[in-house]
Amino acid sequence: MAGDRHGRQLRQPRLPDLHVRLRSELGRIDEQLRALLTSMDRLQGLLDAVVAISREVELPAVLRRIVTTAMDLVGARYGALGVLNESGEHLEQFISAGLSEDERIALAETGLPRGLGVLGHLIRYPGPLRIDDIRAHPSSAGFPPGHPRMRTLLGVAISVRGEIYGDLYLSERQDGKPFDMHDENVVVALAGAAGIAIENVRLFERIRVGAEQFQRLLLPTLPDLRPFTAAAIYRPAAEPSQLGGDWYDAIPLPDHVVAVVIGDVVGHDLRAAAAMASTRNMMRALLFDRSDPPGAVLSRLDRALESITNSPVTTTTLARIEPEAPGWRLRWSTAGHVPPLLLTRERHVAYLLGEPGLPLGVDTEQPRPDHSRFLPPDATLVFFTDGLVEHPDHPIDERLSALAGLAREHAGLPLPAFVRALADHHPSDGHDDMAILAVRTPPA
Repeated sequence: MAGDRHGRQLRQPRLPDLHVRLRSELGRIDEQLRALLTSMDRLQGLLDAVVAISREVELPAVLRRIVTTAMDLVGARYGALGVLNESGEHLEQFISAGLSEDERIALAETGLPRGLGVLGHLIRYPGPLRIDDIRAHPSSAGFPPGHPRMRTLLGVAISVRGEIYGDLYLSERQDGKPFDMHDENVVVALAGAAGIAIENVRLFERIRVGAEQFQRLLLPTLPDLRPFTAAAIYRPAAEPSQLGGDWYDAIPLPDHVVAVVIGDVVGHDLRAAAAMASTRNMMRALLFDRSDPPGAVLSRLDRALESITNSPVTTTTLARIEPEAPGWRLRWSTAGHVPPLLLTRERHVAYLLGEPGLPLGVDTEQPRPDHSRFLPPDATLVFFTDGLVEHPDHPIDERLSALAGLAREHAGLPLPAFVRALADHHPSDGHDDMAILAVRTPPA
């Protein structure tokens, strides 16, 4: 029996050994959990980065966001993105981040990187590249004067539609360690999403340019309105690929009369643009047909739109400028539109307020009031759409006052420069397209 007890004691592990094995196993599990949490954080960071890049709608902003996001993901001190030219052999654009202002100034004299050294190596061999010591790499060509000291590099190519668009470069982890395989995998995944984001924003740009060109083709070229001078400008909304319903027109009529129209069809799509074109053409036909007051013309237009179209609600102002010694007489009627602005030679500014009628497409039975105002020589009338003044964080009266001050400030400019100044410094938030038409009476 004593021998049996001795055998069982040999087969049973001692208690200290169990503690050591348990601690070792718990340590291994802890390391695995830490690695899993780190991977989850990296994955979440990558997903957040992809969403952030995809939100940008301008190419320069997308490219800079790619660089800064890659730096954040791997904790890099420096980052850059080199965009290749059409031949794919040289850089035509270089976006950098992480440099101090002194470093930027010092490197500005050297010009655009020429794609030599390890940068050129990545251009010729677009696979992922990790370097622990840049100076020791066979392709190293040194750094230009004023360049910050860099030791490590992680480079990844960015492809768009199967072609190399450029290369993403990262250098110097904040913790001083070289880049590892995890860093490489994250940046490679980011580069794939970046290629899609670049292609999307280029597509948006083509759509935006096409939409803007289409919109401008719908707007008229201002005719010779002598003795008056006139200038107009159209600016699309800040949101890309949107068509608008803003339009303007100026038409010389018999007896030295000039008709002026500004309008805005509700909506930002093809339907709004088509409704704008048909409304403008109907308005022209009605103006040429007879010399009715503006309110009567708007009433006839409203009934015609209701009968033969399915146009959205439209705001507009129609005005007639008629000779009346020693100046001119302005007659106008408004269909739910913002009032025109009158700027005199002495830089007195006033909005031509009057009882507004309802927008077109609301109620054809309601009367449309007419208004009248004498225009002195060398006075400027400014017709505009609400996209010039609307701002969600400010009352409309405040924005109209800001526009009046802007008009007074730039009153001495020639008319084309005057309307550009109003559009460039507009008091709105830019969310809507805007149109401006200015007419100036001749000097006495």
